Amino acid sequence: MDTTAAPTVQDTTAPVTTSVRLGANQYGKAEVRLVRVTRDTDRHEIEDLTVTTQLRGAALAESYTEGDNAKVVATDTQKNTVYAFAKEHGVGSPEEFLLRLGRHFATAFDWYDGSTLSAEQHAWERIAVDGREHDHSFVRSGRGTRTAVVQVDGDDVHVLAGVTDLTLLKSTGSEFHGFPRDGYTTLAETDDRILATSVTARWRYTPEAVAAGIDYDAVYAGVLDRMLATFAELHSLALQQTLFAMGRTAIEAFPEIAEVRFSMPNKHHFLVDLSPFGLENPGEVFFAADRPYGLISGTVVRDGVAEAPAAWASVPAFV
Repeated sequence: MDTTAAPTVQDTTAPVTTSVRLGANQYGKAEVRLVRVTRDTDRHEIEDLTVTTQLRGAALAESYTEGDNAKVVATDTQKNTVYAFAKEHGVGSPEEFLLRLGRHFATAFDWYDGSTLSAEQHAWERIAVDGREHDHSFVRSGRGTRTAVVQVDGDDVHVLAGVTDLTLLKSTGSEFHGFPRDGYTTLAETDDRILATSVTARWRYTPEAVAAGIDYDAVYAGVLDRMLATFAELHSLALQQTLFAMGRTAIEAFPEIAEVRFSMPNKHHFLVDLSPFGLENPGEVFFAADRPYGLISGTVVRDGVAEAPAAWASVPAFV
């Protein structure tokens, strides 16, 4: 007689209940292209921004779970608000423009808990004709793209400024040596190399400075000048050393800044071997490799300032 127990058969007809809940969420209009021309004189001014609005709040939950849009301010409305505010209030610095938008969304629609408002500023400079700047013709300038983020978190407001695509290169004044070697190491040590990078940096202003008022344009220009001077003048032993020095000089120069975060790829330049052609190459001809590349990131923080994780919510992480 077979005494082996019959296998248990699972009842697949019984309903399976899985409990879920809505997690963090936000919504808004991405990459609103805004160009404002000020033409109150014959000499026109041009301001060019790409603006993204993101609103969040517990009251929005039913729009996700039930499809109830009673608390959903259409993204098209958000886009139109950007354009209307540019007309009614002007633009000015991207930080000031985003602060105005943030105050509006927080007061006009009080069911929102907060917002993340960001902008990229596209810089233009006047075309020169016979040595004279033209009144209404411009060419896109290329010292990186200015960025700004305003976070509204209840009664708290955080302001981040920054730059991206700031491509830098120094043809000497950089070394890299003293690193560990193992069986997989092929990189030669060097005491003279090209150092090139594309800087993405964001700095957070202290809440006290934001409340008191900041000349955002002046601080941005000053931070950029000091970072560029540091990159140029520092004899670099590693890109990490350069990163820290660039952040330190910004914090030392501007008490309004609490911290600076960087992402800096190492844009490698390799010396081309021209010996097969009977040519010497004493550091003159290089191959600029686009990938793979070293990616260096880091944060420089002013001692004594409080951390502000809410300031960086929804902002792409650097570290």
